[in-house]
Amino acid sequence: LPILVTILNKNDNSPVFPQPNITRQIPEDTEVDAVIVAREEVTATDADLDTIYYELTTTVQNTDGYFAIRGVNNPEIYLQTALDYDKFNSTTLLLYARDRPVTSPEPTNTTTATITITIKQSDTRAPWFLPCTQLHNDTSVCISSPYSGSVNISEMSADPLLLEPGPIHAVDPDYTISDRIVYRIVGGNTNEVFSVDANTGNLTMNKIVTSPDSFLLQVMATQVSNVRKYSVATVEIKVINKSNFPPYFEKRVYNGTVFVGLPQRSFVYQAGDPSTPLVITAMDQDFPDV
Repeated sequence: LPILVTILNKNDNSPVFPQPNITRQIPEDTEVDAVIVAREEVTATDADLDTIYYELTTTVQNTDGYFAIRGVNNPEIYLQTALDYDKFNSTTLLLYARDRPVTSPEPTNTTTATITITIKQSDTRAPWFLPCTQLHNDTSVCISSPYSGSVNISEMSADPLLLEPGPIHAVDPDYTISDRIVYRIVGGNTNEVFSVDANTGNLTMNKIVTSPDSFLLQVMATQVSNVRKYSVATVEIKVINKSNFPPYFEKRVYNGTVFVGLPQRSFVYQAGDPSTPLVITAMDQDFPDV
């Protein structure tokens, strides 16, 4: 009597990843849709020959949505959203492999692979002139105010000019790169009156100024290793008459009179002359017509 025995395959094996732990370092400027982990590196096998279903999650807060898999049966990991080093510089992903769909009521065997991703800061931002103020929730922009200073007409200064709100200084905002910055004047330097130190940013005079016209200089800050990364700041230099004397009051003491019950912004009158407003005046020998 021939007897035919059929052995039914029991689902008693869990999926197996080629590598349970994977580490990747990727640059910050990696293009969206770029492959981070190839499919063959994260495709699990199952001795029961079941179809494998995949799911990707993250263990680091605020890093959801940056990485994804191609499909429920395709575990290739790709970049879904552009990276920002200032928001996070590393994350840990968990890739689940199941031999049944997530919604299946049948018993399911599950295996997990851990993918650790480290982000390397890229040279993405141009130099920032300091001091500057960053925009709210935008680390890619820092707004700086124009620099300003003054020189005396017909007088040569041998020292670096004093500027407001501070000396000319720029930094590479990609701080893990921190490229060296060099400076040069690219506009507004009529008759080459001024020069800027390429390394320090100090602004000095090459010759005296003989007219009262102001200067509006454009100073460029450029990264040494990446000349495509540069910024330009405006420096206003006013030409003024030299002041040798301090101003002085015409009187050492002024006496005034006020009356009870007057509203705000009412005049104070001269003492002894309640019809004449009290006026305080000062003079300056350097500017007799002012």
